[in-house]
Amino acid sequence: MSMTARTLARTATAIATVAGALALTACSPTVTLTAAPEANDPACAEVTVRLPESVSGFPRIQTDAQATGAWGDDGDARILLHCGVPELAPTTDRCVDVDGIDWVIDESEAPYYRLTTYGRSPAVEVYLDGDTKDGEEPFSSTAVIVDLNSAVGQIPATGGCVGAEDLFGTETDGS
Repeated sequence: MSMTARTLARTATAIATVAGALALTACSPTVTLTAAPEANDPACAEVTVRLPESVSGFPRIQTDAQATGAWGDDGDARILLHCGVPELAPTTDRCVDVDGIDWVIDESEAPYYRLTTYGRSPAVEVYLDGDTKDGEEPFSSTAVIVDLNSAVGQIPATGGCVGAEDLFGTETDGS
């Protein structure tokens, strides 16, 4: 084989490899996110390697930032996760315990919701796009939390949510 034929063969192989890589990239979109301030915390690495392949029925989508996750359909991310966000200060926002992990729910931008772990450092934040698209069924924030708890549980609890009954030692009747 002559030097020119070899060069052509190598060039053709390189072009085919690049074309194949581009075709694969086109099939798997990447969600552009910004890493949280404490994303380099080793606990976030423990969370990230345990993130599930699907959350609330949505498949995982590739992200381009450390300690993040995304799930959705057709490149449309509906659920975004950031590990390493600052811990929340005490708040009057609703807090729920799901399988031993406390989550504060910010509903101020409904149908978009921000769920942040409480009493864990670093904190994990999950942003949900709850806006239903073209007749799709809404998904449950509780189902999202349940799907993510195994990964998020890698960060040990250092505290938790308290209610009025915890502070005052009495049960409240909601009034």
